[in-house]
Amino acid sequence: MSNWPPVSVVMPVLNEERHLEEAVGRVLDQEYPGELEVVLAIGPSKDRTQEIADRLAASDQRITIVPNPTGKTPAGLNVGIAHARHDIVVRVDGHGVLTQGYITRAVEVLEESGADNVGGVMAAEGRTPFEMAVACAYRSRLGLGASTFHQGGKAGPADTVYLGVFKRTALERVGGFDESMHRAQDWELNYRIRKTGGLIWFSPDLSVTYRPRSSLSAVAKQFFHTGQWRREVIRRHPETANKRYLAPPVAVGLLAVGTILGIVGLIVGSPILDLGFVIPLGYALAVVAGSAMEGRYLPWKALFWLPGVIATMHVSWGLGFIVGLQEKPAGPALTTPGPA
Repeated sequence: MSNWPPVSVVMPVLNEERHLEEAVGRVLDQEYPGELEVVLAIGPSKDRTQEIADRLAASDQRITIVPNPTGKTPAGLNVGIAHARHDIVVRVDGHGVLTQGYITRAVEVLEESGADNVGGVMAAEGRTPFEMAVACAYRSRLGLGASTFHQGGKAGPADTVYLGVFKRTALERVGGFDESMHRAQDWELNYRIRKTGGLIWFSPDLSVTYRPRSSLSAVAKQFFHTGQWRREVIRRHPETANKRYLAPPVAVGLLAVGTILGIVGLIVGSPILDLGFVIPLGYALAVVAGSAMEGRYLPWKALFWLPGVIATMHVSWGLGFIVGLQEKPAGPALTTPGPA
């Protein structure tokens, strides 16, 4: 490209003191041949995030800080986009690390594909043994299924992509991110873009390093909320339900039924009901065997964590989906206009 368009990098940030400096530094070191700005939408963090953001902004005039009072990701994205000056918007999270050349290649792919949004692989990468196990679970079919942006694949149209590099016109056409979707807002936005005739494009050339949660309780909380919001997406858009999203709640239901039947069998002395234990025992054996296969390249300490991490992901997601949201999401839910 002879004339590289200016780009705006928008980052919603909350409680990211551990990763923010690395994430912003990797953006600034991209060596993008066109003009680049970074808009940090900072939520009310409980750690040193604001202090670190202020220091980064003072050291580089390309960085702008805007407040995100709610701390919610879609609100931060919308306020960041509103303050962004350019027609190409690059989404980056506070714990995401761009690979070198990411923005340059993304702009090329936007031009080549004619898409409204392009993205690539969410390359989960852990530092501690536990984080390595979580990263492995993200990448494996046993953990999060066969999602292209977790495992990679051929370039082409996709339902959704990780983060995304957007044409502003597409964001404006659908009204931006739905602020009532506190999670899964990227999937829901891409759904509305596609419903208006837009194209979402996956490219394996694009990769962002993702830093996973660092404790089992944090993973459980993350996936419980993910399950809740996945159910909300399906409630709003029933046609989006598929076996990958329904598998965790079905598995949790079967595990519960099998365990209850087995316990009742022990109490009343019924060998037939005792067979209910086959379900949880079979699941446990499948997870352990699958973990041994998927994690065969991991250090032994990470491999030790892997079965528990995968089971936690499955059960937490499933429980979240079954429980659902207890209150109606705050904020206006966006409607999807007809095809452009």
